[in-house]
Amino acid sequence: MKKTLILLAAVALMMASCCDKKACDDNKNETTMNTTMNDLLTRRSVRSYTDEVPPMEVIEEICKAGTYAPTGMNRQAPIIVAVTNREVRDRLSKLNAGVFGKDNDMDPFYGAPVVLVVLADTTAAFTWKEDGSLVMGNLLNAAHAKGLGSCWIHRAKEVFETEEGKAILRDLGIDDTKYVGIGNCILGYVDGDYPEARPRKENYVYWIK
Repeated sequence: MKKTLILLAAVALMMASCCDKKACDDNKNETTMNTTMNDLLTRRSVRSYTDEVPPMEVIEEICKAGTYAPTGMNRQAPIIVAVTNREVRDRLSKLNAGVFGKDNDMDPFYGAPVVLVVLADTTAAFTWKEDGSLVMGNLLNAAHAKGLGSCWIHRAKEVFETEEGKAILRDLGIDDTKYVGIGNCILGYVDGDYPEARPRKENYVYWIK
């Protein structure tokens, strides 16, 4: 009888432990989901940065998030050129400003010290544009999740159609005849107040129930 009671107590303890673990896992999953949703809803485009370069491990984590964006048939057409070198960053800034005829003193990157250039292989998948855009989205959201500001800056396509832009790719061993610029994800620490959300437009979502 005594052995039976001890066995029943052990089983009850085991079941309670399993329930506690499940409740803990459920709470952890809910917390993760809430954090993810909060990051998605609070991210904003930032156009003012300090000169401070974020730690390399943080930049690497953001790039890793970009590599996990979905791509057509998992062809992984996009690539990321992570620019933390100030000289190259400034060269890209001047090329970008030159695309729309602005003075070289103008900085289209708003002082951000890091530029993550997304390009895509046009021969890898017919969804290369969409794939590159999804990578950009992951980079922007990951930067916000890591406490950094970010913004999508256009004209990557035109910059890497220039001879100087093509030379930068060739120096990296990238085939400039296949890869087309999708966008520039600038990032860094926010200088000043973080931008507030603008109201969402009416009729953003149409339901078919």
